[in-house]
Amino acid sequence: MDTRIKTVYGRQILDSRGNPTVEVECFLECGITARAGVPSGASTGSHEAVELRDGDKKRFFGKGVLNAVKNVNGPVAEKISGMDAVNQGEIDLAMISLDGTPNKANLGANAILAVSLAVARAAAIATGLPLFHYLGGANATRLPVPMMNILNGGVHANWQGADFQEYMIVPYGADNVRQSIEWGSEVYHALKSVLKAKGHSVGVGDEGGFAPEVSSNEEPIELIMQAITEVGLTPGKDIGIALDPASTEFFKDGRYLLRTENRELTSEEMVEYHAALAERYPYVVLEDGLAEDDWAGWKILNERLGAMIELVGDDLFVTNVRRIERGIKEDIANGVLIKLNQIGTLTETMAAVRMARLAGWGAMVSHRSGETVDSFIADMTVALDTGHLKTGAPARGERVEKYNQLMRIEEQLGDAASFAGKNAFARPVRSF
Repeated sequence: MDTRIKTVYGRQILDSRGNPTVEVECFLECGITARAGVPSGASTGSHEAVELRDGDKKRFFGKGVLNAVKNVNGPVAEKISGMDAVNQGEIDLAMISLDGTPNKANLGANAILAVSLAVARAAAIATGLPLFHYLGGANATRLPVPMMNILNGGVHANWQGADFQEYMIVPYGADNVRQSIEWGSEVYHALKSVLKAKGHSVGVGDEGGFAPEVSSNEEPIELIMQAITEVGLTPGKDIGIALDPASTEFFKDGRYLLRTENRELTSEEMVEYHAALAERYPYVVLEDGLAEDDWAGWKILNERLGAMIELVGDDLFVTNVRRIERGIKEDIANGVLIKLNQIGTLTETMAAVRMARLAGWGAMVSHRSGETVDSFIADMTVALDTGHLKTGAPARGERVEKYNQLMRIEEQLGDAASFAGKNAFARPVRSF
């Protein structure tokens, strides 16, 4: 079968927030066609690869991506046409070289990534393999624990609720991925009832989580704990808690400004704030507990909590091997959040996962707040055996499509499938 790329074709589509994003179709000489769409973040780190936007205020308030699409259909298509789709690394490197900048500012990471993913999917189809097996080989059989963001704050709730951006449930005590998703859905609906009973709003944020007005950053955890018990499950045994404060968003002039609680904290005080919560609740993961450039604070955080829970850097590392390497050398965390569009190619993303895993760190694959229905990251999580996948609440089509794909993969694997469960994390789940 001729797996050479005939051409690639890009178009502008809409993401889950109604903003433009890039979709690409890859056409192989053998007649196979595959498509991929890329997401967009709202809470973005300043060190991420460049998401190329048009800036024309007359169209989509400047958020159009026609220039990125033009780059796909022009220089990128010309560069990679004739290349073999199974040579993923060679194709990605060719696009990186064509761009010629350290952050993909010329062509746009959104343009490059859409091509990268479409090529991988086309190659998988051509070889007759499911995407997760094509990317991960025959031993890609372990399903991840879903990290479900069921209560939103910060920028995802338009700063109307908690300061912390994401409160996640982690159903690690389930027997398989299907049951873990079932538990997550039940807790989600129970939380809705709890919120209604307390007079809270049940409107949802970008990632499907509820966004109530609360009096503290701890109150959402208490509400979630109540929801867990109301469906007959046990916090710390069946379901754990994970937090993503997105601390960069409320870090100003060397202080962490907790608007909800009318407090200003130093890095050391913020560490103790997190430590107190981690000791009271069944935490397994704390993501972005401090700001993206607060390296000294992260060192203190890891010394205080690194032996207890998985400390994940998102804005801190932005899926970039150079920043991850620095983090490993300075021993400031023990986990990396993996977002394809932070770095811009599949090859670089896989290198980031590999570096983290070789260091004994966790690697948690993640969606973005502006998503498409593309389920690539579900297959990639299984392929790379990262053990946990963060892709929003069990609500909204663009979120549940990733969970649905995990269930399809589990079904396809049959008896060969296993579930990461309590072994998913960089640190053992504590008895609680």
